[in-house]
Amino acid sequence: MVFDTIQVTTTTADRADAERIAASLVAKRLAACVQVSGPIESTYRWKGQIEISQEWVCTIKTVRSLFPEVEDAIRELHSYEQPEIIAVPIVMGCETYLEWVAESVESSSEST
Repeated sequence: MVFDTIQVTTTTADRADAERIAASLVAKRLAACVQVSGPIESTYRWKGQIEISQEWVCTIKTVRSLFPEVEDAIRELHSYEQPEIIAVPIVMGCETYLEWVAESVESSSEST
């Protein structure tokens, strides 16, 4: 069986923001699961300067068809001017886990 499962990643400035995004995505059935981890240290260039900051990571399991809604929801809740929102396909995985992801977001993806 083929699933169109993706893993979306975003980072936040603090744990409270990450937990708020996670809770909202799961409540809206836009994600089956969101794992919050951190803090991590990020080094990046922003507005011509090299920045180093602590961040929290949200690892979001969902399906490809919901990515636009997931992106919109993250942007709405995010405190960053330009949040990281990237998605990668899950090319292999435990079939029963991938079924669970699809079923967990099913009612949301049926309405799109």
